[in-house]
Amino acid sequence: MSESQTEFEVMDETVAEADEAAGNGVVPETGERPTRSGSAVRDLEEEGEVAADYLEELLDIADLDGDIDIDVENGRASVAIVGEGGTDRSLRRLVGSHGDVLEALQELTRLAVQASTGERSRLMLDIAGFRQARRKAVSEAATRACQEVQRTGGPVRMEPMTAFERKIVHDVVAAVGLESESEGVDPDRRVVIRGAAAPAS
Repeated sequence: MSESQTEFEVMDETVAEADEAAGNGVVPETGERPTRSGSAVRDLEEEGEVAADYLEELLDIADLDGDIDIDVENGRASVAIVGEGGTDRSLRRLVGSHGDVLEALQELTRLAVQASTGERSRLMLDIAGFRQARRKAVSEAATRACQEVQRTGGPVRMEPMTAFERKIVHDVVAAVGLESESEGVDPDRRVVIRGAAAPAS
C-alpha cells in the first residue's frame, strides 16, 4: 500500500476493482486464481438475484425499459442493465455524464443486497455497457502513458479517475513492469506512472 492510498481505496482498487478490471481473477499477492466452493457461488448468485429485484423496481419507478443480466465473475456478483433489443440510449441517464450516477446506483444496490443478505457486497453494476467502454478507453490511455514514461524516463500524471478506472491503469502499468501510485483526493484523485525503481545492490 502506498502512503498516498487510503484504506478504503486500497480495498476498492486492489480487491473490489482488481478482478473486474483485470478480467483474469488472479490474486495479486499470490499470483493464483481464487477458487470458490459451490456454496460461495450460490451466495453470489443470490446477491445477483437480490440486486436484480432491486434494479427492476428502480427501472419501473423511472419508467425505463431494460434487460438485467446476472453473472458471477472473478469471485463477485456482476449485474448489467442493457437496453431491450440493444437500445441503450434511454438508460444513459442512469449512467451520468462521467459515470457518477452509475457509481451511486452501484453503492445503493450493494446496500440493498447487504440489507437482504446481512453480508457486505462487492457486486459490480454496469449500465448500457458504460464500464466495458471505459475499460477499453482507459486501458488505451494507460498504454500510451506507459510508452511515454519508457520513452522519456519521466513520470506521467493521468487525468482524475474513479477507483474503477485507476485500478485499470494500475493493472496496465504492472503488466509492462513500471510503477504507479494514486495521489490526491477524490474527485481529483489520479494515477502517477513512473519508471521501475532500480533494484537495490
